[in-house]
Amino acid sequence: MPKMNMIEAIRSAHDVMMERDSSVVVLGEDVGYFGGVFRCTDGLQRKYGEHRVIDAPIAEGGIIGAAIGMGVNGLRPVAEIQFADYIYPGFDQIVSELARLRYRSCGEFFSPVTIRTPCGGGIRGGQTHSQSPEGIFTHVSGIKTVMPSNPYDAKGLLIAAIESDDPVVFFEPKRIYNGPFDGDPDKPGVSWANHPKGEVPEGYYTVPLGTAEVALEGEELTIVTYGTLVHVAIAAAAETGVDAEVIDVRTMAPLDVKTLTDSVMKTGRCLIAHEATRFGGYGAELAATIQKDCFYHLEAPIRRVAGWDTPYPHAFEWQYFPGLKRMCAGIQRVMEAE
Repeated sequence: MPKMNMIEAIRSAHDVMMERDSSVVVLGEDVGYFGGVFRCTDGLQRKYGEHRVIDAPIAEGGIIGAAIGMGVNGLRPVAEIQFADYIYPGFDQIVSELARLRYRSCGEFFSPVTIRTPCGGGIRGGQTHSQSPEGIFTHVSGIKTVMPSNPYDAKGLLIAAIESDDPVVFFEPKRIYNGPFDGDPDKPGVSWANHPKGEVPEGYYTVPLGTAEVALEGEELTIVTYGTLVHVAIAAAAETGVDAEVIDVRTMAPLDVKTLTDSVMKTGRCLIAHEATRFGGYGAELAATIQKDCFYHLEAPIRRVAGWDTPYPHAFEWQYFPGLKRMCAGIQRVMEAE
């Protein structure tokens, strides 16, 4: 089985689906001739032509609006928003049009749009290239929200998203585009060049939307997270020596509640982690859900590790990012509480 990083896996998902289904088209800023700012669509325009891989102007509302029209008329568009920070100009099209279309037409119309966008820190992009707005979209009925943590899931989830008749917002954590990351910026010898790749089948397969995964089995503590922080959580479990179970949410909406609650009922303790700001973040919904279903099994309060309630800084990116030290501290607080 070939080994790929997340960029290569995402590119492979596009290639598989475009070859398999002629209704699949790609559009976005620089996705064609340039191959995308992170090269996730590199080579697709040369292979499938300009009529299927479309370089769009810098107008996110126009990109998403055009994708909605394509979807209504029988295509399966994959729209790339170059950075998640720039999805907001298209927010009205997503919330008021795309998410509501099936409901407002009483099921007569639907538009199977997949919106891909890189999120989070990792390139020292500061406040305009590092945001994690995934929690905002989980609040909107009518769309699915996805974030993979590894190349295998990235390809399988993206194929499932493209095949879904419901619209999907597909977030890609740029910090792990090139391989896993344990969250310790001071670890010697770590660079993008020596990050290992994951095994990914070359052909067609799917990872079902709406299913979480046990990324690490354990008995003492449940860490619920997604994206980059899955790797940080696994590294923190090893660092602290706590027998933690790490749950990779993968699909944030719809949420696989059973996998989360089964784990917390087993361990009796829960830590929730995400890179986005803490206040009003997706972790609050996770905490409320787990508290409701697992109240009598909890041996300690649920705690959260998250980004600060500030814009994502440039010079202090590592202080903002909930890395290994903060994750370890969160684990210790939950384990010491009674």
